Amino acid sequence: MTKNNLKLKIKDLRYNLILMITILVGCHIALFGLYNSSDQNNDHSGELAATDYKDIENSPQLKENEFLTLNTKDFDNALWITDNRSLPKKDSLFYLDHPAPIFRKEFKAQGKIKKATLYITSAGYYKGSINGEPIGKNVLDPAWTDYSKRTYYTEYDITSQIKKGKNSLGVSLGNGFYNPLPLRKWGRRNLRKDLNVGKPTFIANLVLQYQNGDSQSIITDSSWKYSYGPIIRNSVYLGTVYDARQEIKGWQLPGFKDNSWNSAIIGNSPGGDLQKAFFPPVQVTNTITPIAVTSPENGVHLVDMGVNFTGTYKIKLSGKIGDTIKFRFGERIYENGTLNPMTTVIGQIKRKGVGGPGAPEIAWQTDTYVIGKDSPTWFEPEFTYHVYRYMEIKGLHKAPEISDIQGLPIHTNVENAGDFTSSSELLNKIQEITERTFLANLVSVQSDCAAREKFGYGGDLNATSESYINNYDMKGIYRKTVYDWLDAMKDSSFVDTAPFAGVQYCGISWESAYLTTQYYLYLYYNDTDFVKELYKTNIKWMEKVAKIHPEGMVNKGLSDHESLEPVPVQLTGTAHYLQCAEIMETFAEVMDDKENKSKYGQLADHLRTLIKNEFWDKPVNGKINRQTLFSTLLYHNIVPKNELEAAKDSLQKALYSGPNGHLNTGIFGTKYALEAISKHISPEVVYKVVNSKEYPGWGFMVDNGATTIWETWKESDGVFSNSHPMFGSVSEWFYRWLGGIQPDPENPGFKKFVLSPSTPAGLEFVNTKYESPYGTIVSNWKKESLGIYRYDMTIPKNSIGMVNLREVASKKISITKNGVPLKNNSIKNLETGKFELNEGDYSIVVSPK
Repeated sequence: MTKNNLKLKIKDLRYNLILMITILVGCHIALFGLYNSSDQNNDHSGELAATDYKDIENSPQLKENEFLTLNTKDFDNALWITDNRSLPKKDSLFYLDHPAPIFRKEFKAQGKIKKATLYITSAGYYKGSINGEPIGKNVLDPAWTDYSKRTYYTEYDITSQIKKGKNSLGVSLGNGFYNPLPLRKWGRRNLRKDLNVGKPTFIANLVLQYQNGDSQSIITDSSWKYSYGPIIRNSVYLGTVYDARQEIKGWQLPGFKDNSWNSAIIGNSPGGDLQKAFFPPVQVTNTITPIAVTSPENGVHLVDMGVNFTGTYKIKLSGKIGDTIKFRFGERIYENGTLNPMTTVIGQIKRKGVGGPGAPEIAWQTDTYVIGKDSPTWFEPEFTYHVYRYMEIKGLHKAPEISDIQGLPIHTNVENAGDFTSSSELLNKIQEITERTFLANLVSVQSDCAAREKFGYGGDLNATSESYINNYDMKGIYRKTVYDWLDAMKDSSFVDTAPFAGVQYCGISWESAYLTTQYYLYLYYNDTDFVKELYKTNIKWMEKVAKIHPEGMVNKGLSDHESLEPVPVQLTGTAHYLQCAEIMETFAEVMDDKENKSKYGQLADHLRTLIKNEFWDKPVNGKINRQTLFSTLLYHNIVPKNELEAAKDSLQKALYSGPNGHLNTGIFGTKYALEAISKHISPEVVYKVVNSKEYPGWGFMVDNGATTIWETWKESDGVFSNSHPMFGSVSEWFYRWLGGIQPDPENPGFKKFVLSPSTPAGLEFVNTKYESPYGTIVSNWKKESLGIYRYDMTIPKNSIGMVNLREVASKKISITKNGVPLKNNSIKNLETGKFELNEGDYSIVVSPK
């Protein structure tokens, strides 16, 4: 054997050895999972291998201590795959063009298909196709998580899309929150430091089950091919750049010649467990037709969608090859009709140097499209989403037609659970803008503003989770939210957001959303399984709180955010600690844990006493929001029963002392005030505030053109978000007090529930319904004539409605069930207005005797 032949033989043996090692590594991953080192560098943890077989022996990414868990059989022997491009070494380089990779895999169906199931997920975002057709309707998939802890995957039935003979799977990858830009929000928060980040990667397994009983799996491995497509840049914050000149025609179809494409690279898992998504996906839910297209400046076209929303758009574009069309987005316009994008600027980056090296001077929401060979053509951006009512377009040769533009709202596609309408157009409008705001801030996490930050802040959860639940089926997405908090929390300090995004100054009033969200899942859905699953973890969390606040009084953190007057954190923070103690007392009872039930009961008594001593027993001097003060005391049952009248008087005086006799409360005080005033004074007092267009209030927002709820009571055109859910707690009040549908804490899940509608003067009717675990609850009322009210109520099967009709003394009551008149004595205590109804449709008429 010659020397050259010997070298070739050794080289072949070496290559085969390396290939065998690679296969064994893949099997090891599939069989035994990957080990997650806790010593990860947040700047590059989860960064994927940029290597081919020839580089394996020198690749640091393939060290055993970086292999991470794949603990699901749905992915069989599938491997995470990616492209061969490395991430930039410097922050400024992230802002250059980095085309999104596209992947393809051809396969042949070997017989008659019984079922074809695709399991797929990514770190970052993915979009899949089969034979050129989209797979499913999901966008921005998978849901945002801490990918180093868990990644959710989706299962698609694509049986009808599989063709006889050759087929082709296609996947494109976006950055999402796994590969964010190093934008320094507020000049200091860099997600590449705060999140576990890396290069986009994906994993998939297509299982073909044949009529003859055979099966076949098409998995992600190095046999896939990849190239780069027309998405030149993509950011969930700044937007997308799409160069149609770079489109590769037919790449998603079988038979495409991909000889020049590269083999996919075997990468690392992002680190977390693969878990099947159990909550609704993010989808385009409807289309919006613009109401106007104007040209406020030469060469500038402004599209008015009519409402503020979160989503993207679809637009028909035409021009010459190379023409560049630029888009900017905003919630408002200036007086001269030009775009005002300032309330949606990312992270308040509004001048040079704030956003860090390479960042734009002003971090607008933008998209760019470069015309290719096809003109006209439709453009729909991917891997990004915007918050906007107005879209500015530059670069078109003529104004676009309204028929050529569609707004595409996107959100986690939760099902409707409630419905509220009334005779007040203003109340209906407030409900409408609240619902729009809620959905705009529900893109796999419940955000406080879907443009500037997109983070899942706990304070907004504490303020609005009941409002969300009254309107939507939140069971799945709120379970996901709790897991996000579980993954985000630290052992000895509080964090503000889940997934954790580096913010940690708000304190217990934000992180306690981890526990309060569990409680509302229990209260509204009777989710005791969740209580049992997390009980031990909840105990540990309470131990952490005790270490941080050993005396009980909370003295650090953010208080009643956006209150028009100061509120000490000792009041609201300690009240949230008290609420947590009471929740744990309830959970201990569910667990039949008598020792901890007693322990948490004693803690609640101690915290209640601390608040009472500080904020009730002695005069509160200095500036303080007295509406929040007395509402908090009453909401959390801190005032002794024999002193309630004094507290009621104080709250009423505080309300009348507010601007225009309105609420001036913040994120928590508003929820507390709506409930405390209704319960202890009168729902009619609240109605007069809510049904008013005076400042401050929801009617003031509507009267000033708001189509979503503002971040502040005051109007803002340059700083504060125009789409913020926290003041949406008013929607909870519509259901609880005007419709009167209230869960009973003693009977969670609506086995028994309260029906206590209010009929304030000036309101002619209210129609309310809620989808409980037992079925649809209806509570409608109508003022039929002077002094005569009709109540229509539906009680679902196997549940009981505890009715409370106010002011029925000396009134005549008649009742029918399922259209049949009942004798009054057949309903116990009917004449008192406080009685119980079992399953059925009831009509109750209350009239003067």
